[in-house]
Amino acid sequence: MKFTKMQGCGNDYILIDEEKETVEEKEKGKIAKKLCDRHFGVGADGILYVKKLPREDKLSLERFSMEIYNMDGSKANMCGNGMRCVAAYVYKMGYLKEKRCNVICGGAVKGIEILKEEPLQIRVNMGKPELMAQKIPVLSASDFVINETIGDAFEVLRMTCVSMGNPHAVIYVESPTKELVERIGPKIAYGPRFPEHTNVEFVKVMDREHLTLRVWERGVGETLACGTGCCAALVASYINGLTERKVTVKLLGGKLCCEWDSEDANVYLTGPAKFVYEGEVKDY
Repeated sequence: MKFTKMQGCGNDYILIDEEKETVEEKEKGKIAKKLCDRHFGVGADGILYVKKLPREDKLSLERFSMEIYNMDGSKANMCGNGMRCVAAYVYKMGYLKEKRCNVICGGAVKGIEILKEEPLQIRVNMGKPELMAQKIPVLSASDFVINETIGDAFEVLRMTCVSMGNPHAVIYVESPTKELVERIGPKIAYGPRFPEHTNVEFVKVMDREHLTLRVWERGVGETLACGTGCCAALVASYINGLTERKVTVKLLGGKLCCEWDSEDANVYLTGPAKFVYEGEVKDY
């Protein structure tokens, strides 16, 4: 099976083109778990299965589907960095004749635009954020979880919860260290308040237009970047009165730009996507 290794701000993926490779649906999670292993496989945060879809009509944009499987074999609902990798891939392969397309993932349609080619800068319309607790989902006595205290065995933290197609708990800290992420991240991610588990963002507000962020992703662990996590951090920061509606987020793997549009209420994510290498696996 041939694959393409790609990354967006260090969030790396194995991309499988289903125009060229046939993969049974029931095998996708198992393949992801095996190939994403960084010691015995190719190594990645997850696998992206990509397929070209028919146009809805002659005037509509090109369409593609994207399925995401985490390195533990679980299926993910949404991924901003993965979206940009898919857009870069289909553009390079000639599947995309224009610089805009729609990608369908987790039942949601996301509009994507290639803004710049050298180096690639891609903008994704990540849609409207969800703040209702029961829809994120997060267990709470309130309709919204905004700056709400969450108890921990070591310290008391406050979180704001947002869904960007996947759940996020945004926590503000003085210093988002590796030790803090690894110690606290999984306790919150797999804690009783999140019935579907959650991603956890540890955020430091630098000023009203800049954030520093480290993330613990469900099904993966700490990653170098999380596109939906950056969008969630922007939304949380704005509603808590900490930033403007547009910020640059500094991550371990680079920088992403997020904007929460005041007119259409959609969140837009802009950043790079890069090809790492192509390969082929015989035993999967």
